Amino acid sequence: MVQDTEKFVFEHVIYDSGGVERTFAEQLEKNDAVKVYAKLPGWFKVPTPLGSYNADWAVLVQIDGQERLYLVVETKGSLFTEDLRDQEAAKIACSEAHFKALAVDQDPARYVKATTLDEVLSHA
Repeated sequence: MVQDTEKFVFEHVIYDSGGVERTFAEQLEKNDAVKVYAKLPGWFKVPTPLGSYNADWAVLVQIDGQERLYLVVETKGSLFTEDLRDQEAAKIACSEAHFKALAVDQDPARYVKATTLDEVLSHA
């Protein structure tokens, strides 16, 4: 699927699924707090003990004058672990631990599991 954009790093965003990813991209385009976003390419991998994991999005927002980078935002149709394949759920858990371990700066990149932009922004 292809969608025209103004805040995406390119003129069009291509997403895998019509439902959740399309809605998420539309929310990113409409929200004034979102400065720029990218659909992460297949080569962007988070290393885990179970093999590499490819997340979905990177989003830069500005809230109360401060920029926050959600380096990896995972959009799935369901965020319930039991709904995901076991290995995928384990890789997501490892990715969360990976980004938590890297969160040493005052304003680190955040790893967020979300199906809506509101869920992302609730982690601000």
